[in-house]
Amino acid sequence: MAKLILIRHGQSLWNAANKFTGWVDVPLSEQGRAEATIASCKLRDYRVDVCFTSMLFRAIETAVICLTEVDDICGGKIPIIKHNADDEAWHGWDKYDGDPKDELPIFLSAALDERYYGDLQGLNKTETVKKFGTEQVHTWRRSYDVPPPGGESLEDTRHRALPFFRERILKHIIEGDNVLIAAHGNSLRSIIMELENISEEDIPNLELGTGVPIVYDMDQSGKVIDKKVLK
Repeated sequence: MAKLILIRHGQSLWNAANKFTGWVDVPLSEQGRAEATIASCKLRDYRVDVCFTSMLFRAIETAVICLTEVDDICGGKIPIIKHNADDEAWHGWDKYDGDPKDELPIFLSAALDERYYGDLQGLNKTETVKKFGTEQVHTWRRSYDVPPPGGESLEDTRHRALPFFRERILKHIIEGDNVLIAAHGNSLRSIIMELENISEEDIPNLELGTGVPIVYDMDQSGKVIDKKVLK
């Protein structure tokens, strides 16, 4: 039986400023780094074999902190970021490989990025409510299939996150690997919809706290056996 650990990144500077973030590459705040450190302590009794994260720094920061603050999580292995081999800017240096027995791979993918908030990115949420109204902003933020102006809906995000989960991540779980995914509220909600069979009508009610690990016990077919939220 494998473990699947999901964690929404710790508080970012724009979370703290109450701004729509989306694809803007905002780092963690001091509180966010503390949340990731606390999450690492909560996960000290677990072992991670492979990690997946988005291309955004706040998720990468969270993953690295979770894996390095408590040594036991990696089982003595060194976390190694695996860059996109198709990116020519790396000039082939992405092909670094050491001894797999000593390394824990961290795979980055844009498929796990937060949903794109379009014209709302960078706007203060309170001011946006004043301009467009509480109901409209709530619909943009929490509905399943209504995107914000120029942005993605949760449905759009699911169309990229879920295939990546099925094709790249699930095979590790089926093979018995313990997997950590450090990502974002909406990309993780897309995956949780699949794991817990949550309907389109009910998914708007799912809230994910920053820096709170969710641990699933998974069977050999990739089905959820048990769930723990490490608050």
